[in-house]
Amino acid sequence: MKSILIRPLITEKMSAITEKHPSKFGFIVSIDANKIEIAKALKEKFNVDPVSINTIRYKGKQRTQFTRKGRFTGRTAKFKKAIITLKEGQTIDIFGQA
Repeated sequence: MKSILIRPLITEKMSAITEKHPSKFGFIVSIDANKIEIAKALKEKFNVDPVSINTIRYKGKQRTQFTRKGRFTGRTAKFKKAIITLKEGQTIDIFGQA
C-alpha cells in the first residue's frame, strides 16, 4: 500500500500559521492522494478529526548549474502540500515530545 502522508511540513511560514491558528498543520502528501484519503490517513495515524483539508500542487522547476565542464540542467521534484484544519482542542505532536 502506498504511503499517503510523506512528511510534516516544517517551514518558517507553516510555523507562523500554526502559532496563529493552533489547529492548522501542514503535510507533504502523495501526488495522487485526494482529500478523502488524506483525512482517513490522518485519522488512522494520529487519531484526529480533520474539519477541512486544502491541497496545493507544485510542479517541479527546471534548474541550471554552470560548471567548468559545461552546463548541467535538471528538475526539482514535484510535490503536493496539504493544509489540515483540526477540530477545536485537537493537536498533532509532530516532534514526538511527551
